[in-house]
Amino acid sequence: MAAQAVALLREVAQLEAPLEELRALQSVVHAVPLHELREQAAELRLGPLFSLLNGNNREQTALCVSILERLLQAVEPVHLARHLRVDLQKGLTHPDDSVKSLTLSQIGRIVENSEAVTEILNNVELLKQIVYCIGGENLSVAKVLIVEIASVSSESLNYCTTSGLVTQLLRELTGEDVLVRATCIEMVTSLAYTHHGRQYLAQEGVIDQISNIIVGADSDPFSGFYLPGFVKFFGNLAVMDSPQQICERYPVFLEKVFEMADSQDPTMIGVAMDTVGILGSSVEGKQVLQKTGTRFERLLMRIGYQAKNASTELKTRCLDAVSSLLYLSPEQQTDDFLRMAESWFSSLSRDSLELFRGISNQPFPELRCAALKVFTAIANQPWAQKLMFNSPGFVEFVMDRSVEHDKASKDAKYELVKALANSKTVAEIFGNSNYLRLRTYLSEGPYYVKPVATTAVEGAD
Repeated sequence: MAAQAVALLREVAQLEAPLEELRALQSVVHAVPLHELREQAAELRLGPLFSLLNGNNREQTALCVSILERLLQAVEPVHLARHLRVDLQKGLTHPDDSVKSLTLSQIGRIVENSEAVTEILNNVELLKQIVYCIGGENLSVAKVLIVEIASVSSESLNYCTTSGLVTQLLRELTGEDVLVRATCIEMVTSLAYTHHGRQYLAQEGVIDQISNIIVGADSDPFSGFYLPGFVKFFGNLAVMDSPQQICERYPVFLEKVFEMADSQDPTMIGVAMDTVGILGSSVEGKQVLQKTGTRFERLLMRIGYQAKNASTELKTRCLDAVSSLLYLSPEQQTDDFLRMAESWFSSLSRDSLELFRGISNQPFPELRCAALKVFTAIANQPWAQKLMFNSPGFVEFVMDRSVEHDKASKDAKYELVKALANSKTVAEIFGNSNYLRLRTYLSEGPYYVKPVATTAVEGAD
């Protein structure tokens, strides 16, 4: 059938008004599996289809867009950038919105591909034209593309700023429309993932502006729309730069995280949990949180409370935050950090070990896995191993394969066993016989099923 599509394409190329052939081609290309079209990609001559987009016949344009949407999926982004960029360039200025959308989605594929995007970036004039053409469109897709292009290099960011598009995005970020503001912060966060993007945002005073908006959020009844995104922005910024510097320079960020954790709004609590988890994933971030003293202790109690009482989704986010906060790699395990982790663990609940063990016995795979992940995070720390060993039935719970029924839970249990078995202190704390049982579990793999012994009964058929 793919060969039939290639033949029809050749027919279309030789006709001026091939409506019948286009209808037939549309039926064929949507019926052929994508992998078959990919095998014939070298034979697909798409230039004539792009040329037919320039006619005044609306049905012809619609058919060509539908056919191209399908066929272009079979074409690699690098091929698009090398051989079809002129056609895509023309598509950006086409009067029909469906053609523009098709073109923008294909440019998006090019921008997301590291090899293909260099084809655009090496062609200064083309890049400028793409940026300016996108600038003429008031489409959210265009904004996403602009951020993707700007994120590639400081040179590409320069073209995007010269065109005024990034400036427009930043104006909307601090504008009065709270819904637009919420969308813009996601794009600005994407830009901040790159070093040159963060430099630009700092130079333009954007980070200060975001901080000021958070300061003023208390008096804005609509702040709930954009505040989560603004706080996430600072959380990501702290991880990529320096948690200490970001928290010292923008104290309102951490202040707002504590405030959101105490909120009654599950959305705000969730963002606070995610942000604390991100911050606490690095040693420097852990130290920043530890310096807040009793405020962080209260936050830990709040996390423990939510892990026990919130919705399944929020419980999972709390457990993920706990895993992130408590994990220490072997080289990070100084006496001070080990004491800190033990103190944090005990602050979560009256009996934190039992709290998480209870959650890991619930019939929801995502909760079971998240609770097992908490145990895995602390499994290589001696204080936690002592706690586990001294908790009645805990070692048996770790060794028991029969309680995990789905693949994700079996994998999570295996990671816990692996973390314990690979620890240098576990043989001494758990005892040699338990250590050998852990090693056996490890060597048997996550999905091992013990053979059931069968006994022949005399006289049976």
